[in-house]
Amino acid sequence: MSLRWLDFDYSEGDDGTGVFDAMASVTEADAAQVQAEVDGVLAWAEAQFAGRRGPMEEGGDWDAELQLSDEPGSPPRRCFSLTLAGSASFCEAFRQHFGIGAG
Repeated sequence: MSLRWLDFDYSEGDDGTGVFDAMASVTEADAAQVQAEVDGVLAWAEAQFAGRRGPMEEGGDWDAELQLSDEPGSPPRRCFSLTLAGSASFCEAFRQHFGIGAG
């Protein structure tokens, strides 16, 4: 799956947990396409690491958080902020599948 709207940055915590962050701020006309891309990323993670989603500190292999906000203006915009955290194996699979550099 190639990503058009989400451009992920990668960082790594002291505990070895990898974190991918992406943000997209788009007009209402493009919001559905961004949501579909977010849904595709999450569906891939759910399928490849089924049953292993959960907080890392509780033994999960990966977790995700999506925040949405509406920004006033002309035209108004919707901001998507997606964060995925994962184990080394999750991060490597994520990088390979989505063609994201190691950071």
